[in-house]
Amino acid sequence: MVTTQQISAADVLLDLDGGSKRRVLEALSAEAARRSGRAREDILAALQAREALGSTALGRGVALPHARMAGDYPPLMLFARLAKPIDYEARDEEPVDLVILVLWPEAAPEGFLPTLAATCRPLRAPAALRRLRAATSAEEVVAVLARYGSAENDPEDDR
Repeated sequence: MVTTQQISAADVLLDLDGGSKRRVLEALSAEAARRSGRAREDILAALQAREALGSTALGRGVALPHARMAGDYPPLMLFARLAKPIDYEARDEEPVDLVILVLWPEAAPEGFLPTLAATCRPLRAPAALRRLRAATSAEEVVAVLARYGSAENDPEDDR
């Protein structure tokens, strides 16, 4: 499953005011609750439980908070570019400014790991990260994710 099959322009939040890891997770939980009809508190608790296992920061200013949740509802993904980078407890100690939230139904576990892998593909390319940080519209973010998320495109080719 390619990231752009899950993220549309409507799922992109540009210049989200975060301030801290907790506030970013709260804001994304609230937005995910609004879109999915699930309780904000349940989403936040699932994300915090996952973060308690270890930070979901990938490095290079990117975080991938994710959780599998009870129920049989459609997967939900949100892309957020933060107004200001925050400490996200990344191993490389770089502050995070790009966040992709993935919520997945426990009823469909077979698609979860492939989706996480496909989501990470465009985030390996330095050029993609530069373009995501410079994007002026949600449509531009989706186009960058599509370009660098394609299985035919080797993200390492475009540095």
